[in-house]
Amino acid sequence: MYVAALTLDVLLGDVHSLKAKRGVVRPLVAELRRRYPGVAVAETGHLDLHRRAEIGVAVVSSTAAHAAEVLQACERVVAARPEIALLSARHRLVSEEE
Repeated sequence: MYVAALTLDVLLGDVHSLKAKRGVVRPLVAELRRRYPGVAVAETGHLDLHRRAEIGVAVVSSTAAHAAEVLQACERVVAARPEIALLSARHRLVSEEE
């Protein structure tokens, strides 16, 4: 069993309030959950900043390759959004033996 986590640090485009930030982040989180039903997704950081967001994605898989593939697909979805600039993406993989 493998547990993989992805932390995405993003800069939001034309956002001037926390309410507008929610209008960008919530649909993104919902899209990731809809496209990849086996993943857990949440806004995990920069909660008090209106132009920055940290999005956490986690998946459990029987193979490391599948877990990495799902997280890379999630990263591509976020990077493809024109209103979001992906600043960094950190991948972590933990196996049952660790």
